[in-house]
Amino acid sequence: MSTVQPLKDVNVINQFHSMLKEQSNRNALLFSFGLYSGLRISDILPLTVGDVTGTHITLKEQKTKKNKKFHINDTLKEELDVYIKDMQPEDILFPSRKGNKPLTRIQAYRILNVVAAQLGLEEIGTHTLRKTFGYHVFKKTNDLTYLQKLYGHSSPAITLSYIGITQEDMDNFMKTFSFA
Repeated sequence: MSTVQPLKDVNVINQFHSMLKEQSNRNALLFSFGLYSGLRISDILPLTVGDVTGTHITLKEQKTKKNKKFHINDTLKEELDVYIKDMQPEDILFPSRKGNKPLTRIQAYRILNVVAAQLGLEEIGTHTLRKTFGYHVFKKTNDLTYLQKLYGHSSPAITLSYIGITQEDMDNFMKTFSFA
């Protein structure tokens, strides 16, 4: 399996979201959910409407089996509220076309990669959403400790690598760094 990268350019993120919205509200929300929650796709896909109607989401992470509770971001909450307006609490949030079953990881991957191809992007997958969340949280906060804890990484170096901080990013920072 190849390594996927975060979406670093906010304009690309907005364009990606808009193109998904043209396909369907479900696809756009899936993208937003990954970007604003930082959850793995395996934790996003099985969610029901009832799981997201409050101010927080509580779940057991499928990979780590750890309990996780987090506040739903205001931007995501607005998009969610519109999307679930006429849905029932037991409805799957991201249903496949095969009844009330969730999308599969493969379907989610295909949804993202159709748009990625149209935008000329490579190294995009479902994990791109989680990495994009981390990259932009780090860029806004410079709080690597928070991300390391959030992701459950054993070292800051792993977290930096995970979110795609490259030599180019470090070089660009150094070019503009000033005490003035």
